[in-house]
Amino acid sequence: MIPAMRTQITPAEITDIHQVLADHHRYWGDRDLRSLHVLALVHEFGETCLVARAEDGIHGYLIGFVSPAGTGYVHLIATRDDARGTGLGRHLYAAFADAAHRQGALRLKAITSVSNTESIAFHRHLGFTVKIVDDYNGPGQARAVFHHVLPLYAAQP
Repeated sequence: MIPAMRTQITPAEITDIHQVLADHHRYWGDRDLRSLHVLALVHEFGETCLVARAEDGIHGYLIGFVSPAGTGYVHLIATRDDARGTGLGRHLYAAFADAAHRQGALRLKAITSVSNTESIAFHRHLGFTVKIVDDYNGPGQARAVFHHVLPLYAAQP
């Protein structure tokens, strides 16, 4: 784990996502989620796609957007392997919640596979409710669906 290192959370740039993809294994381990890194989301929803950067690179990132119905949807969130357990994921979520609220979001939503117990525990720790929805992503593809009414909590520096 990285000793306490100052990170700054800012809107993501396309070059940031390229850097993340070059170090994909540092964020996702053996899970190949490169196809979920849709650059159009960064192009179109730049204020709600965030990176946490420090002197030694990108420690974490979040790709999200706000729907017309007022839902701040988190598509991806990840922290680099040496930044886990530092509270960075919580800070990324707080920054996203603030940005989404400024764009009119009233609630937050995210999904994950039912086998992703770390994500389920993380979202529960943040106060999200979780519901397992059968066939969410097609027949036989249940997902854990998370919801949280805003505010999440105040962003911290």
